[in-house]
Amino acid sequence: MVYQALRETGLRVGLYTSPHLVDVRERMVVDGRPISEEAFAAWTTRLRPTIEASHASFFEATTAIALADFAARGTDVAVVEVGLGGRLDSTNVLTPVVAGVVNVGLDHTEYLGSTLGEIAVEKAGIAKPDIPFIIGETRAEFADVLRREAEDVGARIVGIPPTAVYDGPLRLEGAHQRRNAAVAKGFVEELPAHLRPDHGALTAGFAKAWLPGRLERRGRWILDVAHNQEGMKALADALRQRPPSTPLHAVLGILKDKDALGMVRELSDLAERIWLTSPPSAPDTRRPDPVTAFGVTDSEVRVQWDFDRCLEEAQDGAKTVLVSGSFYTVGDAMSRLPGFRPFG
Repeated sequence: MVYQALRETGLRVGLYTSPHLVDVRERMVVDGRPISEEAFAAWTTRLRPTIEASHASFFEATTAIALADFAARGTDVAVVEVGLGGRLDSTNVLTPVVAGVVNVGLDHTEYLGSTLGEIAVEKAGIAKPDIPFIIGETRAEFADVLRREAEDVGARIVGIPPTAVYDGPLRLEGAHQRRNAAVAKGFVEELPAHLRPDHGALTAGFAKAWLPGRLERRGRWILDVAHNQEGMKALADALRQRPPSTPLHAVLGILKDKDALGMVRELSDLAERIWLTSPPSAPDTRRPDPVTAFGVTDSEVRVQWDFDRCLEEAQDGAKTVLVSGSFYTVGDAMSRLPGFRPFG
């Protein structure tokens, strides 16, 4: 949303996000155009010795390539999403004009800590002295952690009230996006004057903002990247607000470190049938165990570990087929289904 609002001002704007769904080039976009295959290959070749010498991770390498690409394409400003945590994330080499945390979720616990409080400390690591720090978290105990950590480094705190939502036009669906937009508005309003979109640009940008695989509806298919219980609840709430044609069948490819049973339960009163499957592109270390099937034993839940066969089976008797559970699952479905695309 911030990216689209900035584009409405006529600035040349870069956007760095993760993960990608189908093509790694989705991660690095300038004015709606992903990095070209030729440029990606050229930067990879040029940076490869440094990447290998420093034992950089995949994300560290793509961050370097993205920043090089943004510079080469003459961007005026870039919107950069943190990959994991914040304090030790490779994007934290930047000194931003505005930084912030939208919310705190129980993800990447093997790196960030086992509690939301510990994770909040890591996320607050992007706060910088004298730089506006936006706090979108609605739960006071975790917002207070973010505030304390940011104040300790001298950041200027900007809290978004817990009840604040955006009431303008949005292309993105769901009540959670209304909250996201209110937080995005906070980012926009704290930008330096020479970058700050006016009200018209903000409104137009938010109305155009779109990301693939976020409640994306195409014919009988709905694709959404909900990959934890919180995300699945937001998806379920959005489906109740704008119900799809029924019967609704759901295909869920949930990674093994997630609360699969909790995610299934969020959809249990919406989907007539639910399939559990394994996305082919997921790393072996993160794929669920087909023997235990997460411990899910509900009679309405079926297990079909052949992904292509699962997509076929789920269509039988369905008016709508929902595909969700992880970015890998949605990306694998998107690459197989007609009409979906990674670049909007």
